[in-house]
Amino acid sequence: MKTETFSYLPPMTPDQVRKQIHYLLANGWIAGIEFAPPAGISNTYWSWWKLPMFNARTPEEIWAEIEACRAAHPDCYVRLTGYDRSRQAQVMSFVVYRPAA
Repeated sequence: MKTETFSYLPPMTPDQVRKQIHYLLANGWIAGIEFAPPAGISNTYWSWWKLPMFNARTPEEIWAEIEACRAAHPDCYVRLTGYDRSRQAQVMSFVVYRPAA
């Protein structure tokens, strides 16, 4: 199932995801992590993994939370979203983990 723009490309490696996280932080965006079961990924609303990461400063902090979400919800999709404070809008969103089929 195609869930977002990057889903038309081969799966990203952890290093490629970290580069996207670095891009998110370099632009001053706020990271948010969400998860949804396979049956719910086409819904508009996903469940939040904690609150948005307003104080995250390094890709490692965000990566650690992605891994924690993945460990807590191994049967769910996990996505990373980026929010721009000045535009008050979501400016980035992509799936970082897909459960085994």
